[in-house]
Amino acid sequence: MAVRKIVHVDMDAFYASVEQRDDEKLRGKPVVVAWRGNRSVVCAASYEARRFGVRSAMPAVRAERLCPEAIFVPPDFVRYRTVSRQTREIFGRYTDLIEPLSLDEAYLDVTENKVGLPTATKVAKAIRLAIREELNLTASAGVAPNKFLAKIASDWKKPDGLFVIQPEEVDAFLPPLPVERLPGVGKVTAERLAQFGVKTVGDLRAMEVAAIEGHFGRHGLRLHELAFGIDDSAVVPDRPTKSISAEDTFERDIALEETEEAIRRMAEKVWAASRKETRIARTVVLKLKTAEFKILTRSFTGLAPPGSCEELTDIALALRERVHAAEGQRFRLIGVGLHNFRLPEEEAAQPELFGE
Repeated sequence: MAVRKIVHVDMDAFYASVEQRDDEKLRGKPVVVAWRGNRSVVCAASYEARRFGVRSAMPAVRAERLCPEAIFVPPDFVRYRTVSRQTREIFGRYTDLIEPLSLDEAYLDVTENKVGLPTATKVAKAIRLAIREELNLTASAGVAPNKFLAKIASDWKKPDGLFVIQPEEVDAFLPPLPVERLPGVGKVTAERLAQFGVKTVGDLRAMEVAAIEGHFGRHGLRLHELAFGIDDSAVVPDRPTKSISAEDTFERDIALEETEEAIRRMAEKVWAASRKETRIARTVVLKLKTAEFKILTRSFTGLAPPGSCEELTDIALALRERVHAAEGQRFRLIGVGLHNFRLPEEEAAQPELFGE
């Protein structure tokens, strides 16, 4: 089978960079894209702000403590969507195989490209140059024989960088990496792997397949494949979003009436993430897990999608009122989600529905 040529393009600090581009007073300054307030979270941070430790999804109050001189700018998702469409137009000059992940990043399969450039690296260079010259923004790109490696590569020389992993370089590139660089390896999985002496991708390669499967099931087999750079997933244009959600596991189990702050935080995260989508979600879902690990969900599909973060939060809190907890019942996890995504042109009034 012919080796595929995949490019992953990731706009640099996208929301913050758009703000700095459009307002010269913000250039070179630590910019935080977020609403101010105790319950707000950071949507994006410029690289000047990141030097102080400010990161996306961080509570805005913490960002302000880390960087007191930060300039807070409320997000303008209409403008960000416009710029995102402009970047997609540039991508489309080179290939029709474009899989957007969000407003600011996408996979491109350029095994064959429309303009006849001889290598994927030249395609990536041309795209980055067009973004710089036409949009006055920068993007980082990774070039590799599959999606997994291309995404790692795009992060390698951020910001405004290009990194290429040739097929013959995979076996030298991957083994020294921390195992956390593999998708699907979060803090919990990394800690479990460390119990077996697995701290690097090379360590995972050396582990017996049967042992990996025994301890981690199918997820372990997938990680073992990734450790060898195996990823056969195709670039799928316009893959529809099924749902967006955020969850929080509490340090201690809490009563239902104590969950409001967490619900507000999760709703804000979900709302910020949903602004990256061109599709619109119709259904709001509230998820709770009891101290006994029983999962409860409540959902609401209205006549129209939530129109603001405040409306999403209000719906989630209203769903909480439909949870009938026994006296003394405690909860270990809360989650808020948006489901039932559809294109704006598919929107049509529907009867109000409730679901358990």
